[in-house]
Amino acid sequence: MRPRYTVNCSLLFTDLPLLARPAAAKAAGFDAVEFWWPFTHAAPGDRELDAFAAAIIDAGVTLTGLNFFAGDMAGGDRGLLSWTGRAAEFRDNIDVAVGLGARLGVEGFNALYGNRINGVAAGEQDALAVENLVLAAAAAARVGARVLLEPISGAERYPLRTLADAHDVLLRAAAAGATRVALLADLYHLAVNGDDVDKAIATHLDRIGHVQIADAPGRGEPGTGALPLTTWIDDLYRAGFAGRVGLEYVPATDDPFGWLPRADRSTA
Repeated sequence: MRPRYTVNCSLLFTDLPLLARPAAAKAAGFDAVEFWWPFTHAAPGDRELDAFAAAIIDAGVTLTGLNFFAGDMAGGDRGLLSWTGRAAEFRDNIDVAVGLGARLGVEGFNALYGNRINGVAAGEQDALAVENLVLAAAAAARVGARVLLEPISGAERYPLRTLADAHDVLLRAAAAGATRVALLADLYHLAVNGDDVDKAIATHLDRIGHVQIADAPGRGEPGTGALPLTTWIDDLYRAGFAGRVGLEYVPATDDPFGWLPRADRSTA
């Protein structure tokens, strides 16, 4: 099986208005895109939702991945899954996100775990995260999708650093009844955090539902850093990975897709 790619339009094509980016991805040869939560609020109005859906449909691409609302990302927030005091907001967003995903073919909903909160016990946050994962996974299952859990870098108070960290949460969620939850292996974040990427892939392959890539240092496209990204991707698919690889990087050259032949960009 050859790799199947999807373009993260929250980090790529940022010189364009958000609603113009799906068409730009199509023009670049891709037929699949993914986004972080593309709205400023957890529950935007129908007009905003309809405009976003139209941009995807009119471009002729599939929205394969969507983040749940994660708070003020620019301000340092990294998810609501474990954020005590905002459980109702996250749960409202589940309905909105899954409803939008059902219209557009979303395969995976990324639930960023959330930073540790001063004055709140880690165990209390972790218990809430499991409760929310169970609810989100049940909603995603109704539309044939999964919830994804991601270790990330660059956020000091974010507790999931390695695939093993995220896997532990998945096990607790599964014990509580969540059956549609998988790992999101962002190879950039794992490498920057010092995870043994080869070992992590081999150990957790059966739990990996989605992969994202960027090179390091710099978080640019493959070839701008030192990570063996194409080797890791080939190894994943040879080992039986059947998901998609999200191009979630910040363009570092004039041609951020030059590393990938146009014939390999579409899943057709």
